[in-house]
Amino acid sequence: MTEQSIAKDVELAVLFADVVGSTRLYERMGDQRARDMVSMCIEVMRGATEQFGGTVIKTMGDEVMATFPSADEALNAAAQMQKQIGAHAQLRIDGLPVAIRVGCHFGAVVLEHHDVFGATVHTANRMTSQAKAGQIITTEAMVAQLNGQWRSACRLIDSAPIKGQRNEVPLYEVLWQAEDVTSMVRTVGLGSDRAYCTRLRLWWLDQELLIDEQRPILTIGRADENDLVIKGSLVSRLHARIEFARHKFTLIDHSTNGTFVREASGEESFVRRDSLQLKGGGLISLGRIPEPETAQTIRFVCEQD
Repeated sequence: MTEQSIAKDVELAVLFADVVGSTRLYERMGDQRARDMVSMCIEVMRGATEQFGGTVIKTMGDEVMATFPSADEALNAAAQMQKQIGAHAQLRIDGLPVAIRVGCHFGAVVLEHHDVFGATVHTANRMTSQAKAGQIITTEAMVAQLNGQWRSACRLIDSAPIKGQRNEVPLYEVLWQAEDVTSMVRTVGLGSDRAYCTRLRLWWLDQELLIDEQRPILTIGRADENDLVIKGSLVSRLHARIEFARHKFTLIDHSTNGTFVREASGEESFVRRDSLQLKGGGLISLGRIPEPETAQTIRFVCEQD
């Protein structure tokens, strides 16, 4: 029995990428031209995978399945795939670029006979089916493995049922284009004499929570899988998340009714499907204007070392 044929349990990032609308390509371009175009996409995906230390496990028609030792390498490859295919002069139809979608997940897999098996593979494939053209979709487990730069480029957008899992899995979109990342989390100037907040302390009813380097992401919503569970008719299942990155605490809303923030200075902001930097202290309210000591209101304060 060869070493490759022995089943081994390891943790890897699993990535699926496929060409969006490949059936339409064949209908509009004919079999040969469409096949050539899909083959070019596959080669770009393969090249990006190998460039960032990944392994192409298999190709299936218009789809690539690959594994990576780390989550960061997987997203480096995914972003490279999107960039290169979007800019490729030969991958255009009627002047518009061919699009791909990418999904990935990090977790335990079984390696056997040059293939990988397990729930992680199914979840990664499910992320791909949730992605739209030009998107990279991933999971909370993947986000937890990322470095600060990639983690700050991920935003919670939805949740989806996964076969074999009781609860829905949060979906994160990876903002792989530089302008998207900049609009979500603006770059902070690092002046040597400037003091930065290192902790965000939250109070809700009788609970106290802390966000810092050890716990950089906190999710809020009415679903039980959130870190802070708040029930209410105006509260979405995955209402918002707060994350710590680049010396800032950013509230990212994913709700139907939005999130209100009232700073200690009295300034008020409303965020819906967008992000806002939390400064100083104040109140966060889910779906309604903040009122102290109500079940939808969270008190927060930024703290320094």
